Amino acid sequence: MELSNLKPAEGSVKSRKRIGRGQGSGKGGTSTRGHKGAKSRSGYSKKVGFEGGQMPLQRRVPKFGFKNINRKEFKAINIGDLQKLAEAKNLTAIDEQILLENGLCSKGDRIKILGNGKLTLKLEVKAHAFSKSALAAIEKLEGTVVTL
Repeated sequence: MELSNLKPAEGSVKSRKRIGRGQGSGKGGTSTRGHKGAKSRSGYSKKVGFEGGQMPLQRRVPKFGFKNINRKEFKAINIGDLQKLAEAKNLTAIDEQILLENGLCSKGDRIKILGNGKLTLKLEVKAHAFSKSALAAIEKLEGTVVTL
């Protein structure tokens, strides 16, 4: 085998369909486009969402609701997760950096501590927001809460 006699595997390459090259080719006349209609014309491109003239879905369904541009998204973390993390890593203080290193939040996330789960360790917790139940659980064990 040499570069001069390389060829693709048998049946792996098809020759392209040569349309519009006369009646004898079997692909002349309408050039496989059928008779009349927009799809047979040059320059045809279907509009996004076009349904053949039927009222399209995005116009049939009414508009409702709105997006609040001032909404602040929080990453929710339960005190049960903080308990597990503190036990595993032997921590007394938990802040944004520690949560980031352990994959509980992403860079730039606002963090809210929620009160689901059991807390048995005295912790110093730094976050952007706290639920009432989380605050009560942390302060019950004489832990400290710092709002960022």
